This record gives sequence, structure tokens and C-alpha cells, in this order.
Amino acid sequence: MVKEGYYFGLPPLVLGGVSFLLHWYVAAVVLVLLAAFVFSFFRDPERVIPTELGAVVSPGDGRVVVVTDEESQGKPGKRVSIFLAVWNVHVNRSPAAGTITKMEYRPGKFLAAMRERASAENEQNVFTLSTDAGEMVFKQIAGLIARRVVSWKKAGEKVARGERIGLVRFGSRVDMWVPQEAEILVKPGENVKGGSSVLARWPAKAVAGKLSTAETEANQTAVGKQS
Repeated sequence: MVKEGYYFGLPPLVLGGVSFLLHWYVAAVVLVLLAAFVFSFFRDPERVIPTELGAVVSPGDGRVVVVTDEESQGKPGKRVSIFLAVWNVHVNRSPAAGTITKMEYRPGKFLAAMRERASAENEQNVFTLSTDAGEMVFKQIAGLIARRVVSWKKAGEKVARGERIGLVRFGSRVDMWVPQEAEILVKPGENVKGGSSVLARWPAKAVAGKLSTAETEANQTAVGKQS
């Protein structure tokens, strides 16, 4: 479980215990159930990270709601958007191995995360990731209930495929953008898991017949590492 879960889960659990001792049984049950929900929300299971070359994994758990052609800074590409319901795991992971060249926080609205406008208008963290195949972008996006996007990484840091990079509290959304040459392997309606479900195939550029450093690092990763 993510450590933030203790900060949010222990108070209602303690209050539930006190309520039980005072014979306020209804309040005790409600508070204990609330604590159980919070602990469940902040769970952080290990995931087996795919090792095949060119695999781009999901940055989060949830349901694919959008797969569309979209430009990024004038470059043609494709965007995959994933909606995270309150019962999904909310720890986010890096879709590929590489270096975070830019991490930008954008304040914004708190529209329902399933709405198309949420990708552009909601509060979000935008990561630009330089990989051996090229440059990609992924976002943590706040939703109607989620009111904070949390990043555990900053610009200049290297990440492995499937490595934990942050979380969004309660219902939210994650977006991933890749260039046009990447092959998208999912469609709207599919359920995916962060770090283990492959969203796209985007092979690294060959260098003298050898694997790149980033791909080698990614292939050595069996499960994500806690940040």
C-alpha cells in the first residue's frame, strides 16, 4: 500500500474504534467501512512487466475510453485515454523506459474524468519521456472526485518500463500519446492494468544490431520498483 494510505485511512479507523467503545455502533460501522475503502484505494500491487522489445505498457489501471489520432506539438500521433474508477488501483507507471525530459503541472478544472474535455481542461501532470524509439507524452489527470495529481518523479530522471511514477487520488484519468508509427493494440471498452497491459508496439531504433540501454534496462525489470 502507498504510504499516503495510512494518513487517510488510520483516522477513520481510530474514530471507528472509539465510536464502538462509546456504543455508537452505526457510526463505528460507517467509519470502519470508510477506512477499509481508503486502504483499498491506496493499494499498490506488484505487477509483472512485459519484456518484449517495443512494448508500451499502460500508465494506469482502468477502462480504455478513447483511442484517436491526435497531434502533439505539430507532430501526428495517437492518443489513448484510460478512465480510472474509484475501485481501480491509482498508482501510475511509466509506459516505457527512458528519461523524463519535461514534467509540467497544469492547473485546471475538475470535470468528470470520462468526459473528452478532461484531457485538455482538467488539472494534470504532463510527462514528456525520451525513449530510444522517440519521444512520447503521458498525463495524470484529475477528475470530478480526484482533486490532486501526485508525481514521484521530476525532469531529468530515468525510469524503467512499468516503474511507479505517482498517483491520482480517487476517480481520475490517464492519457498516453505516441507518434503515428506506433501500433496501437487496444480499443475503447477494454480493461487494462498499469505496468502489465501492453497498449502499443513501438520498437526502439536499432543501433549496430545491439539493444539500447533503455531497452536492456526495461527487459531486466520483472516487477515495478517502489519509488
